[in-house]
Amino acid sequence: MASIAENILQVRARIEAACRAFDRLPASVNLLAVSKTCPGVSVREAFAAGQRDFGENYVQEALAKIDELDDLRDQLRWHLIGPLQGNKAREVAARFDWVHAVDRMKLAQRLSDLRPPELAPLQVCLQVNISGEESKSGVAPEAALALAHEVAALPRLKLRGLMAIPEPAGDLAAQRTPHRALRKLFEAMNAEGLGLDTLSIGMSADLEAAIAEGATCVRIGTAIFGARPAKSAPIGANTSTTDRPSRRSSVESMKPSNFSVGSYSASPSVSMASSVGHVRR
Repeated sequence: MASIAENILQVRARIEAACRAFDRLPASVNLLAVSKTCPGVSVREAFAAGQRDFGENYVQEALAKIDELDDLRDQLRWHLIGPLQGNKAREVAARFDWVHAVDRMKLAQRLSDLRPPELAPLQVCLQVNISGEESKSGVAPEAALALAHEVAALPRLKLRGLMAIPEPAGDLAAQRTPHRALRKLFEAMNAEGLGLDTLSIGMSADLEAAIAEGATCVRIGTAIFGARPAKSAPIGANTSTTDRPSRRSSVESMKPSNFSVGSYSASPSVSMASSVGHVRR
């Protein structure tokens, strides 16, 4: 079985191959390691391999992990990528660096109000339900622009871009369709002066399609940490409906091959390290 460090090298090789195929700069795509349900020792191993950005779905599990890895706090960036209810907003505003799943103004306002003044503004993405699936969170595409303008005006948040979890598809062409729709929405927002720089799309099964359509952040879990146990909750996770990730299927068999170079060139480079403040608790 390959080590986490070896898996990270393989994922980075996939990212570089996709960037070459689609005329992108590898430096314009950040790797976000999805460490949900993984123990702290696995995050530490990934850190030793050079990984710095980690994504979590379960707030309580993530807080326990952040505390466990407190000695690395100033060197790690913690991203909440799962749905967030208002009753968890205080802890998230104080302990995370990024939130990718903002999908309503009430939640954004609460995060802004609760962000500690000694920290840099919380970096956020709007989650867009780009495939219109009832089982997934996210603002509808037609309502996203208005929400983006409202969120961008909040003083303690920094709106960085858009996030989506498209409906799974079996081939590269089909996978590119929803990613393309999100990219066009991203471009429309920037045409109105929003200055976004982050497209958080692409997972283990579809990172090539996401990179083809301009992803600047790919969220990779299984390809780094291995398959997760079926139907088991992580230690410390709150499994109530207020802290439960959306259901999604996954296809983990796709590897980069037979690319056709798309027309979309490199997006603005994303710096996950910029404008991030940490708190030690």
